[in-house]
Amino acid sequence: MIKYINFISLFLFYCYHSNAQIQEPVKWRCHINESGAVIFQATVEKGWHLYDMDLPEGGPISTSFEFEQISGAELSGKVYTDSKVHSQYEEMFGMTVRWFAENPVFVQKLKITDKAKFQITGRIDYMSCNDENCIPGEEEFQFTAKDLSAGLVDDTAHVAPVLNDIKDFEDLKVFKDDADYWKPVIDKLQNFGQDSSTAGKSWLLIFILGFGGGLLALLTPCVWPVIPMTVSFFLKRSKSNRKKAVADAMTYGLAIIVIYLLLGLLITAIFGAGALNDLSTNAVFNLLFFALLVIFAASFFGAFELVLPSSWSNRMDSKAESTTGLISIFFMAFTLALVSFSCTGPIIGTLLVEAAGSGNIAGPAVGMFGFALALALPFALFALFPSWLQNLPKSGGWLNSVKVVLGFLELALALKFLSVADLAYGWRILDREVFLVLWIVIFALLGFYLLGKIKLPHDSDLKHLSVPRLFLAIISLAFAVYMIPGLWGAPLKAVSAFSPPLYTQDFNLYEGEVRAKFFDYEEGMEYARKNRKPVMIDFTGYGCVNCREMEAAVWSDPRVKRIIDNNYVLISLYVDDKTALDRMIEITENGKTRKLRTAGDKWSYLQRHKFGKNAQPFYVLLDNDGMPLAPSYAYDKNIEKYILFLQKGLMNNG
Repeated sequence: MIKYINFISLFLFYCYHSNAQIQEPVKWRCHINESGAVIFQATVEKGWHLYDMDLPEGGPISTSFEFEQISGAELSGKVYTDSKVHSQYEEMFGMTVRWFAENPVFVQKLKITDKAKFQITGRIDYMSCNDENCIPGEEEFQFTAKDLSAGLVDDTAHVAPVLNDIKDFEDLKVFKDDADYWKPVIDKLQNFGQDSSTAGKSWLLIFILGFGGGLLALLTPCVWPVIPMTVSFFLKRSKSNRKKAVADAMTYGLAIIVIYLLLGLLITAIFGAGALNDLSTNAVFNLLFFALLVIFAASFFGAFELVLPSSWSNRMDSKAESTTGLISIFFMAFTLALVSFSCTGPIIGTLLVEAAGSGNIAGPAVGMFGFALALALPFALFALFPSWLQNLPKSGGWLNSVKVVLGFLELALALKFLSVADLAYGWRILDREVFLVLWIVIFALLGFYLLGKIKLPHDSDLKHLSVPRLFLAIISLAFAVYMIPGLWGAPLKAVSAFSPPLYTQDFNLYEGEVRAKFFDYEEGMEYARKNRKPVMIDFTGYGCVNCREMEAAVWSDPRVKRIIDNNYVLISLYVDDKTALDRMIEITENGKTRKLRTAGDKWSYLQRHKFGKNAQPFYVLLDNDGMPLAPSYAYDKNIEKYILFLQKGLMNNG
């Protein structure tokens, strides 16, 4: 008898614990409302979430509704929902996924054709996850004529009447409260005083990049030999009047500036600030430039020659010879621009893309002015001081070496454009460690080339190693070694502006990174209100170089990290995020109707509408009602100023 009782006890204990291990974090209730729409209501346990419909392949199981048998009715459209959808990158699946944390409601509208024969059977496939594990699930549903309302009306179902039909889930909240987080606060920000502006600094950076590009162009085989020939031509042209020769040479330099500046202004006229930013993060555009830069690099390596049709330069040459005065000088400058295209084209193309990426309408013009100024400067200087011409290094194999070095740099920069498209669309092809490995190889090969260990088709024999070449080789190889710790998560501040963010790295030992708690504005504001914490909004972009520099140079400071992590709810909004919205939003801006199709469109509009800015990075501190606590902050890597900015927000929050 005792053995029998013990057996029963063990059996009941086993059954109890076996059943206790079966988890059902999502429960479904399905019915047909009075409008003839099928309503699927999900109750999700706290701490769990249910994945959205139509997720990409390779990720979690999407919530899907399969209608296996339908009679007496037709489906009207697809299953839809107006429930709040969250979006977040998940390491488990290696992609950005969408999910529901609250209790979602799904609707399938029907067109009833025969109530007497009405019958529907099907199933719901879904997956729910928490912080520890994921559980796939399946729920069957079946409806017959008796499930139809006696007073069934024509199909007019929408989420609004659907929600009125829900009474069994008292904790169901699809819509947020009426807090107006989108209310413009431009005047309140202005009352705090002038914020740090990125405009001047962006223009200065673009000008410096353009000027540097012009100096590089001077050292190419297409431009360097032209300098002494052109200056000598002007000096010989007016032997008896040196002042006129100098004036002509300087006019020639000015004509070069005008030609390239007009090109920059043309780009400016075609594209506006918003269009430039969209273009710079567009996948097709970035992939196209990635391919172009690889082609340019191959050309610099000596695989082939990129030249414009000879008829163009011949026509310009003949125009220069047949005209006199200023027009003749202008045509000579235009001829230089055409002849030197094979060397200057890749540099100009790269510069224009970087200027476009700034989203600043004057960017291309400023960049081209810097480029043209550097290109024109030697013509003016050598005209003023003709004796300097005798000291110029003669053309030779070193000019081809300059082209090869530029080829390596073009190849490294090409990966930046591929990375922008990869991040904006969440492809995860070029994660941080892959990017760094490629850069390490590229700069190591550049170092070996400078040492003469690698020889390309048009290289001349390297009889000895010059001192400048040796130093450049040391710098290149040292830079390659510097990047190696980044494969384990080292921040690498020197390349942070170009490399993908740390969160894309699979193996990361670094713990000093500041990570946003939320990537959705309303969701983050609601969390902050419930927890009574101020908010820091970070308007950023995957292709924003200055944003990466701020994160690496400022956010990595332990004091800054401590204040942000402990005192603020950080919301990062990517204005170039290409994740499609659940439904298109129409807005009216400056008298024009615009359509917001992606998350990036939405956050870019939020920045313009609420804060009156459109440049990134842009930081603003808000209270729980969406009102500013301090002046906004832009691109300024002064850590002490940034700490004061954060502390001022805490003081004003009370």
